[in-house]
Amino acid sequence: MNNQNQITCDEIIKQTVFHNIKHHKALLVAYSGGVDSTVLMHVLVKLKQQLLPNLKLRAIYIHHGLSCNADNWATHCWQQCQTWQVPIIIEKVRLDPIAGNIEEQARNARYQAIYRHLKDNETLCTAQHLDDQCETFFLALKRGSGPAGLSAMPQENQQHLRPLLTISRSQIETYANKHQLNWIEDESNQDDHYDRNFLRLKVLPILNQRWPHFSQMVARSAELCQQQETLINELLLAEFKQVITEQNQLAIAPLMDYSEYKRNAILRMWFKHNHINMPTRQQITLIWQTVVLAKEDANPQFIFNNQQVRRYQNQLYLLPLYQDIEQQILNWDLALALTLPDNVGKLQVNYQTDLCCRLPQADEKITVRFHAQGKFQIVNRHGSRSIKKLWQEHNIPPWMRTRIPLIYYNEQLICAVGVFVTKQGLGSQIGFKLII
Repeated sequence: MNNQNQITCDEIIKQTVFHNIKHHKALLVAYSGGVDSTVLMHVLVKLKQQLLPNLKLRAIYIHHGLSCNADNWATHCWQQCQTWQVPIIIEKVRLDPIAGNIEEQARNARYQAIYRHLKDNETLCTAQHLDDQCETFFLALKRGSGPAGLSAMPQENQQHLRPLLTISRSQIETYANKHQLNWIEDESNQDDHYDRNFLRLKVLPILNQRWPHFSQMVARSAELCQQQETLINELLLAEFKQVITEQNQLAIAPLMDYSEYKRNAILRMWFKHNHINMPTRQQITLIWQTVVLAKEDANPQFIFNNQQVRRYQNQLYLLPLYQDIEQQILNWDLALALTLPDNVGKLQVNYQTDLCCRLPQADEKITVRFHAQGKFQIVNRHGSRSIKKLWQEHNIPPWMRTRIPLIYYNEQLICAVGVFVTKQGLGSQIGFKLII
């Protein structure tokens, strides 16, 4: 490439990045030390020095621990950011090599770690480029994705910005060489065992040799899929708002009257609304068949992507996977808030509640449990009822019945926090509050 082309390429990258970030006040840049993120960091630093003095920049390096060189890469990124005078976060994540799909594990762990550090006023800035977009499209094609999957990566959505998405890998490398930048070469990038690397090393070079603008055309197809998906969502938004509740459940009855295609589109909108990875077409079908159409007295559950879909009182619930805490018993002295297991929340004394009970006597030990058996008489109700019947009468879904903290004095159930007080807990001296 001659010098004139280098200058043109240089200006294209600077102008493209400037156009995409100029309205953002603070960026957290995912910086791996590779050529892509190195060029992005270099351009951002130059723009801050020359055109955007009020732009706030931070970088984050995610240490996956997959390579023996990872410590050296972290050091390289730290030193480079010191030179650029950009604060950097070094964050280590743990992966399980035997859990399968290490690529997906690394990606999920990376973004979870990044979003923990992303501030409300910041935008995540990543260095995906035109060739990455092409690879993402092909990976979606391999999975049999529809328009939503084939939309690949948007240039910007929510708090995530990809300012290099229209820039090719060759343009990035030209820029890096022109400015004599130092970057990391990850040896795993040459391992075609990984699907993305296989496309990058074995497939796309042949296609781009045959059709020089192939990546641009794929990106155009992805953009058209994005437009179609956006239009579908606009057309369905009013009906989606009618079937989703304030608590984020999905009403089943209206879905029964929809065509299969429309119903599936509404279900996909629901998952997207909850920021959940999109289920496959087969999974959507199974959710409908095994959860929605299950027998009325069943307690159906469908698990995917560390989430579960449940049905209760003619509504669909989207929930995380819960640990089994039913047999846990926690001692509590009431003096301090008690942290409950599996992110149930914190339990503390609260005197401003309608569900007050008596104070424990001196010889009564206080414990918090998540399981009860037998029949109980509750305050303001005649007769005793089984614990199952009490949960049903208070409209407590089956999966919550072992997650509501139960206050025991010795072996006597005193109250279910926020739900009921038993006759043995009758009193008005103390209340409890669960902070989620």
